[in-house]
Amino acid sequence: MKSYKRADWILQLMLMSYIILHIAITQEATILFVGYFLVGGWQLLSMLLHEYAGSFTAKGSRRRYYHNSVYIILLIALTGILIPQLLLIFYLLLYISPFMAIWYTYLCFDETEHHMRRPLSQLK
Repeated sequence: MKSYKRADWILQLMLMSYIILHIAITQEATILFVGYFLVGGWQLLSMLLHEYAGSFTAKGSRRRYYHNSVYIILLIALTGILIPQLLLIFYLLLYISPFMAIWYTYLCFDETEHHMRRPLSQLK
């Protein structure tokens, strides 16, 4: 799982960097929407894999808070089918999702580079 987690946060960082550079070079903001789906889709798959594996998802963990936030957003979005006024959350997500993407990437980085490292005492 450690090699997957390292590849996971590196890929997320590469995707976000590519989108930002593409916008800066081409001045074409439409790629931003593609980026939302690329990064968001990858992070959702990664989140579900972590949930299935039970990796860093203990009660009270930072990852658990992130997962619960995403579940609440998905529940509100699905409820929006029945109550259209709740679909306003999608407008908020245009502004919130970049911060959530950075939050998730940081979670993956922190878990890989800090929490999964062996203590020096075990290397003897």
